[in-house]
Amino acid sequence: MGTVGRLSITVVQGKLAKNYGMTRMDPYCRVRLGYAVYETPTAHNGAKNPRWNKVIQCTVPPGVDSFYLEIFDERAFSMDDRIAWTHIPIPESLKEGKVVDEWYSLSGQQGDDKEGMINLIMSYTSVSASMMMQPQPVVLMPTVYQQGVGYVPIAGVPTIYNPGMVPAGVPAPVANSQPLYNEEDLKSLQDMFPNLDKEVIRSVMEAQLGNKDTAINSLLQMTEEL
Repeated sequence: MGTVGRLSITVVQGKLAKNYGMTRMDPYCRVRLGYAVYETPTAHNGAKNPRWNKVIQCTVPPGVDSFYLEIFDERAFSMDDRIAWTHIPIPESLKEGKVVDEWYSLSGQQGDDKEGMINLIMSYTSVSASMMMQPQPVVLMPTVYQQGVGYVPIAGVPTIYNPGMVPAGVPAPVANSQPLYNEEDLKSLQDMFPNLDKEVIRSVMEAQLGNKDTAINSLLQMTEEL
């Protein structure tokens, strides 16, 4: 049955151009990859500098080479307000086993690539298609992509589709070479940064090629505003 790609996206933080509304914004991210939709938790009072540190595991359908990311301001008494968006190609270097840690420009009311930036850490693995769990149908309103606007709802009957699911029971992928760090290093960093998710720390260690000192510097930058 071949293999299916699995993309790990760590949504680290955002630097937004403007705080919309009278109070501090409560931003969250929505990622659309193929027919699947994933969301981060809300960064309450995140305003212009939200920090999520959320790891999202995405199944990459055949032929899909990019994903669409939107940032919303969660509202208590009205529809959530979409404040920024961007379209991100999946880097080819990920399929060579590399980890990508980049800032991406956001578009919005301020203009194309002028709404701020978002920091993502990405890695990619291949899993056997036969080991994928059968997804459950999810009902969502259909949307259409408009240039310069992003995905907008289409009025009409909701459509049913099968979103990609994280593989169930798949063992951790085995790297071609020995890890550049050991679990003892990972645990010591966890003790130093107890507020960060273990997978975030692991992603940073991989991005820094196992260099503990530079990883600590990166983690300090991530936590300085927490």
